[in-house]
Amino acid sequence: MERIKLWSLAALYACLLILAPGASLAAEKTYTNSLGMDFTLVPAGSFTMGADKDLENANYNETPQHRVSISQPFYLGAYEVTQAQWTAVMGNNPSKFKGRSNPVEMVSWNDAQAFIQRLNAKEGHNRYRLPTEAEWEYAARAGTTSAYSFGDDEDSLGRYAWYWDNSDEKTHPVGQKQPNAWGLYDMHGNVDEWVQDWYGNYSSSSVTDPKGPSSGSDRVFRGGSWFCSAQGCRAALRFNFSPDYRVDFIGFRLALSPE
Repeated sequence: MERIKLWSLAALYACLLILAPGASLAAEKTYTNSLGMDFTLVPAGSFTMGADKDLENANYNETPQHRVSISQPFYLGAYEVTQAQWTAVMGNNPSKFKGRSNPVEMVSWNDAQAFIQRLNAKEGHNRYRLPTEAEWEYAARAGTTSAYSFGDDEDSLGRYAWYWDNSDEKTHPVGQKQPNAWGLYDMHGNVDEWVQDWYGNYSSSSVTDPKGPSSGSDRVFRGGSWFCSAQGCRAALRFNFSPDYRVDFIGFRLALSPE
């Protein structure tokens, strides 16, 4: 009898160990930090990075297409960093188009790094960062292979993005358009977004967790903005500027490494 009781306790403990991780994962698909910034868990997986030059009228730096594996899940901001969030951390608001819920702009790549450093210090860890270029495109595509996360039809872009045709030449509060399939808003417009990588040309080789060149003169930004045509808001499109460059159509969103 005692042996049966011990076995039952052991079986119950084993079940708890099996069930607990599942419950934890369900609870951690989204995360909200001390500033009220919402993050969505992006799953690990593989995708084809870059543009199909025969279908998208791709720029030279969007090719060749190549296979990329993202080996670990990561959190990505559901929204671009807002002016209210920037002000709460940095104590100022450099943006041209003022609005607490509008994305912060007129911030350089270096400025974004300063924000990240202060936010990490505020929360007592080192988990906030910019996404890599590969992580950004993987998340923007959300499992699709089309020019946009919703397909190839430019006429549908206005449902998902603020861009030249509908922006009235300014930014708008984040999250007003439809998200992509992974719950990420404004990936195709509103403001372009700095990513971590130095700018460089693609290789055709398959890679895992690429981080771009080890050095360079320009940093990459992605995503399209209020200033872009529909063609300029495609998931594959990539741009580059000096890391100290500031302009009213570039902001950023944060990545967060899981604990």
